[in-house]
Amino acid sequence: MSALHAGDPASFAADVLDEGPAEVEYEPGIAGRRPAKTSAGGALIRDSAGRVLFVVPTYKPVLDIPGGMTDADESPKAATIREIREELGLDVELGPLLVVDWTPRNGVWRDCHQFVFDGGIIDGAVACDDELEAVVYLTLDEARPRIYPSLYRRLTLALQALETKTTYYAEFGREV
Repeated sequence: MSALHAGDPASFAADVLDEGPAEVEYEPGIAGRRPAKTSAGGALIRDSAGRVLFVVPTYKPVLDIPGGMTDADESPKAATIREIREELGLDVELGPLLVVDWTPRNGVWRDCHQFVFDGGIIDGAVACDDELEAVVYLTLDEARPRIYPSLYRRLTLALQALETKTTYYAEFGREV
């Protein structure tokens, strides 16, 4: 799979060519004055008991879901697949997009678009990355004191999306 696109690389390359030549600036410098946003992709993975898979990072004091920040020219879905391979040693085929959530700037971190995909059911996942201490399967209520409130809200929407087969747009974990 291409770093640019998690789907068919050949059709993606054709789509890029169909766009025509790279866009040029008619007003020099305008693109450089635009704010830069980050994006991240994560997977809602559950076990057969319905508990959510959380990773225990070594670099922050809270639990998170498998996934991470996108690299340059990488889609959120491709980043999620790459991060799951790095963090858990698994090659997964992600299901549908469940939630797109905008999160505001927080300290050193810029505002971000967070994408949550259905990661399916995986029992017995283990941490395979030095950035992780472990993985744990917890219900959302069990995880609540160990995750950011915005992630709790985002995952609540993601679980709702699984049931309703609807993708939700949220801002800081709240559907809008």
